[in-house]
Amino acid sequence: MTPQVQELQPVAAGRPWYMSAILAVCLVTLVLSGAWLFTRAKSPYPFFGTAYDNTPTATAFSGTDDLGKPFTFQPGSGQVTTIFFGFTNCPNICPLTLSYLSKVRAQLTPEQQARWQTLFVSVDPPRDTVKRMHEYVTYFGDGKGVIVPEPQLSAAARAYGVGYQKVDVKGLSDYQINHSTGTYLIDATGHLRAIWDYSQMPQVERLKGDLLYVMEHPVR
Repeated sequence: MTPQVQELQPVAAGRPWYMSAILAVCLVTLVLSGAWLFTRAKSPYPFFGTAYDNTPTATAFSGTDDLGKPFTFQPGSGQVTTIFFGFTNCPNICPLTLSYLSKVRAQLTPEQQARWQTLFVSVDPPRDTVKRMHEYVTYFGDGKGVIVPEPQLSAAARAYGVGYQKVDVKGLSDYQINHSTGTYLIDATGHLRAIWDYSQMPQVERLKGDLLYVMEHPVR
């Protein structure tokens, strides 16, 4: 009996290792490019400040303004708003923040200025009287001082992610306050768009860029 001889089929040569590496790099590049394009499509403007992904609606609050009149911040009132929580006895961060915002305002046209308000919300209601707040905010320009009583102040601060605490207490009216240093940028329809950290405030041109973008592109 003649044994059957099995014909061997040719085997394809293996892909060189460097070709696999090139294909892997191309695949990773494609994935990263897609992610970058998706991010750009979702948020076409590269905010200087830290942008809110979901642009939540800002929280309303009420108090007394620096003229002694009742005041309510109602998000979506038609003006772009920047909010900073601070106090008039603040040694450096608060005055410098308001000073930088004043420099931004000085670079705007009168029409742009009319579309923007700055609220300086006191985290020290016992010492920040109406008179003191008025003197403080008018020194830095056209901002509005707002005194919110407790416990409404705590609720408003918590809604914006702001913390504050008395420190170095030496007496009833002798103390300092540690507090968050972010400035909140809210568009004319009442949506939180970005937070400027205190370390970013000297970059006036870039603050202006964020402000003007939000002014022209509110969330609909």
